[in-house]
Amino acid sequence: MIKIKDVSHSFKIGKKNKKTTYSLLKKINLEVERGEIVTIIGRSGSGKSTLLNLISGFMKPNEGEIWIDNQRVNDFNEAAFSDFRLTHIGFVFQSFQLIPSMTAFENVQLPLVLKGVGEKERKERTLEVLKKVGLSDYADHYPSELSGGQQQRISIARALVVNPPLILADEPTGSLDSDTESELLTFIKELNRDLGITFLIITHDENVAKIGDRIVQISDGNIVEEVSAL
Repeated sequence: MIKIKDVSHSFKIGKKNKKTTYSLLKKINLEVERGEIVTIIGRSGSGKSTLLNLISGFMKPNEGEIWIDNQRVNDFNEAAFSDFRLTHIGFVFQSFQLIPSMTAFENVQLPLVLKGVGEKERKERTLEVLKKVGLSDYADHYPSELSGGQQQRISIARALVVNPPLILADEPTGSLDSDTESELLTFIKELNRDLGITFLIITHDENVAKIGDRIVQISDGNIVEEVSAL
């Protein structure tokens, strides 16, 4: 599902003749098989969020290749990658990224609106995915009326509504208490098992990392360890 080959990324700061180069990623190589859950763990500043931004197309690598679903995505321009994301990638964020002025239903259906899906199909698919995450009764609620766990489930529903083969999650439990975190991780495992969705999860939490079929540790822009979960 994902193939990263010799990917490096850096940036320069300073005046014209006195620029300093900071390397964020250094010749990263990583493959994620279809249907896997892979967790990437690392401390703040390790490069894990940069890697996620490169995979999702919000940044371009200075060197190397990124393939998703057999397509070399770092060749895409911004418009092409935007279209690709709408059909291939779902996103789950630590801060949920729900629009406060929209109901749960409206937040979930938003990717379908952006894709130009007709109103009848939008409604059917949105209600179906709300049922899948166990929140059919909360369709008319606003984010402020939902618990943290419910908001994250709405975020997952929004990611699922386009039927993506891949979901990228950035610290998905970072805003949740330990009990809600456990429930959410169990739910992610169920989605992976029942729907075959590939998950790539970024975290700094070892307990969250254990959800992965494989755990990849990144430090100072390098992959320093890769282990299969027991």
